[in-house]
Amino acid sequence: MARKVRTEEEDAQIDMTPMLDVVFIMLIFFIVTTVFVKEAGIEVNKPDADQASMRKNANIFVAITDDGSVWLDKREVAVDSVRANIERLLTEQPTDYVIIQADVKAKHGTVVKVMDQIKAAGVDRISVAARG
Repeated sequence: MARKVRTEEEDAQIDMTPMLDVVFIMLIFFIVTTVFVKEAGIEVNKPDADQASMRKNANIFVAITDDGSVWLDKREVAVDSVRANIERLLTEQPTDYVIIQADVKAKHGTVVKVMDQIKAAGVDRISVAARG
C-alpha cells in the first residue's frame, strides 16, 4: 500500500474572530445591565437615628437642604417638578426605592410635599436617610 506523504506542512492557525465576538457581546451585556446611581448632587446634614438601616438597592436620591431647595440628579429642581423628574429617571432605570436625604433643619412641609411628588410618580417605597 502506498502512503500519501505531504510535501508541504500546513500551518495551524487560530481564528480569533469568534472569541472577539463573544467578548464584545459580553461587554454590551454588562453595559446594558449596569445600575447607575442617581445621586442628589449635594451633601446634607442628616439627622441622627438609633435604628437607621442601610438600603442597598436604591439608586435614586433626593436631597432637601436646610433652606428648602430640592436637589435631584445633581441639579436643583422645584418641588412641583419632582414628579416629572422621578418619572424620567424611572424610565431610564426602574427601581423600587427612592431615598430622601433631608437636612436636619429642613422644613417638614417641604419633605412631605416631596414625598407626595415621589408617590405620584409611582414609587411606594420611600426611605428617609439618617446617620446611624
